[in-house]
Amino acid sequence: MGNKNILILCTGNSCRSQIAEGYLKFFLKNRANVYSAGVDNHEINSLAIKTMKDDDIDISNQTSNNINEFKSVEFDHIITVCDNAQEKCPIFFSKYAIRTHNAFFDPSSIKNPKLIDNAFEKCREQIKLFCEEFSEKYFS
Repeated sequence: MGNKNILILCTGNSCRSQIAEGYLKFFLKNRANVYSAGVDNHEINSLAIKTMKDDDIDISNQTSNNINEFKSVEFDHIITVCDNAQEKCPIFFSKYAIRTHNAFFDPSSIKNPKLIDNAFEKCREQIKLFCEEFSEKYFS
């Protein structure tokens, strides 16, 4: 049996799901195929790239994808990182997948320049811990 497929789903696939994709690829090395997508896709948030680089993980080559791009992939795990994505994720989509939900705070919602870096760092650390625990639970 080949590698398992993991999909991380968010509203725009610009921030939280991108961070989670970076960490799952890091923690799992080559033990799973990790994808991220959005219900609607936007470009990757430059502050998400920066906050990951601060933790020595480069996500600048990741792409923002729409969930419809992966209809033909059979996923073993679907992780939703915001409530909107959980509500809109099509039920027919990989119906046998193990679904995990964790609504992380959206740091891009912070508009005060003095608070935004801290918001991204806090979000990054929460997602890092989640991804580490997920990796240990399903792949150790």
